This record gives sequence, C-alpha cells and structure tokens, in this order.
Amino acid sequence: MPKKRKKSPNTKALNKKAGFNYELSEDLEAGLVLTGLEIKSIRIGKVNLTGSHVKIINEEAWLLGAKIEVSEGDPTRTRKLLLHKEQIKRLMGQSQEKGLSVIPLKIFLKKGRAKVIISLGKGKKLWDKRESIKRKDLNREQERAGSLRN
Repeated sequence: MPKKRKKSPNTKALNKKAGFNYELSEDLEAGLVLTGLEIKSIRIGKVNLTGSHVKIINEEAWLLGAKIEVSEGDPTRTRKLLLHKEQIKRLMGQSQEKGLSVIPLKIFLKKGRAKVIISLGKGKKLWDKRESIKRKDLNREQERAGSLRN
C-alpha cells in the first residue's frame, strides 16, 4: 500500500495526481535553483506541480512544467534540481532501463530553502486506475462502517 503524503505547514504544493497516475517506488529530496521572485511566490503558496516531470539532460536534473506564479517572466520555465552525481546517475539508469518516470511529488520549505520530493514511478494503465478507485471506495466504506459501530 503506498505511503500517504500529508500536507504539513511547510508544504507549499502537492502533486495529488501522481499517486493516481503512477505506481511510485522510492523518494528523493532535491534542492531547487530559483530566483528571488520565485521563492517569494512559493512561500505564499502560488505553485502548482500538476503535469510536471523531471528530465535528466547532460547529467543534470531539470524540473519541467511546474508552474510558479511570478509577476515577471515565464511561470513554467525549467528549473535545475540540486542532487548528488550518484543520485542523478541512479535515476538516469533506472529511468532508461526499466522505463520509469521521475515525478515531483511535493514542494516544501526546509530551513528557508525550497526543496522538492521526487519519486520514480511507473505509469498505470486504465484498469490499474480503476482498481485504485475500487480499493479507495472499499476502504472508505469500511471506515464508515467501523465508525458507525463505535
């Protein structure tokens, strides 16, 4: 059963669709290279990770498609992720060999710096998504029945 990712006070954005569209395996924490206006927007909470992904180009990890609302410039520009070389090589190898994707799950603040949690994920097929919906509905019904008994 996948881990539940809760929104803490420091969490600024969650990619809720990632757990539905992908089977997630391992998580990594990476730093983000941002401008001053972008970090201000993240602190306010004007950020959206839906539809974003990570791409590895020339042994560097880049965040593509994340929308950070800024008054000037492009809100969906590519942003560099700060990872160790070994982590990047492992991500690159697993994404090429096994056909896995690297997906950002959440952006949060840690000691005043913006961090992103990324995960390796394998895309779900339509029937997998249907099974996820059925499982979620069954769990919800069981919780309701348990709460009615108490």
